[in-house]
Amino acid sequence: MTETETLGLIGTGMIGGALARLAVAAGLDVVLSNSRGPETLSGLVAELGARARAATPAEAALAGDLVVATVPLSAYERLPAAELAGRTVIDTMNYYPERDGRVAVLDEGGLTSSALVQRHLAGAHVVKAFNNIDFHRLFTLARPSGAPDRSALPLAGDDEAARARVARLLDTLGYDAVDTGTLDASWRSEPGTPVYVQPYLRTRPKGLSEEDKQSWFFDTPGVPVPADRVRELTAAAVRGPAGGSRAAVIDD
Repeated sequence: MTETETLGLIGTGMIGGALARLAVAAGLDVVLSNSRGPETLSGLVAELGARARAATPAEAALAGDLVVATVPLSAYERLPAAELAGRTVIDTMNYYPERDGRVAVLDEGGLTSSALVQRHLAGAHVVKAFNNIDFHRLFTLARPSGAPDRSALPLAGDDEAARARVARLLDTLGYDAVDTGTLDASWRSEPGTPVYVQPYLRTRPKGLSEEDKQSWFFDTPGVPVPADRVRELTAAAVRGPAGGSRAAVIDD
């Protein structure tokens, strides 16, 4: 069980919304925020109930025992660094050049996107997690601890204690955690790697219309991916050019 009682979320798009729903279902309080203002979150707060409230990003940063940063990578410099100092920050972001624009320091290959976020949040402890699964499977594949069909998700971070805190949160939300090491190794779960999105998806039939593709995405159950398989997939990853193919995950 995690010591987290309140989860702060900066970004309430598809991944953020799924995490908020899992957190409330697990008995956690959530403080939601986005770039558009607390008043735009009234519908989601009403859906989530008494355990949820809306705030500004700075307020969510201060309120959360753990804080999730789930915005487009192009917006990472707007994360409130002062308020996040000293906190464990879960980075769900991926680098999609077609959405975010080219980032030279990432294209050069010497820095992972999470290391770039850590550079901005110099006083925080950044842990990469929840970035390798689509939002629908993230919500529907969650299982209690010990369930035979429980899935695992990779995480990476420079601070060992922060990684442990995030692993406990994963357990609370319904997932085993596979620790892949420091942020320098976080590329192992980035777009284009073997563990990114596809293992949790069934094979989509060919020839579907765009409408049928959408129906298939929401109607088809996910594939459980246990911890041993996640370890195999992350170990087999070969680092390619930054910014692999974008999946059907659009944050905030």
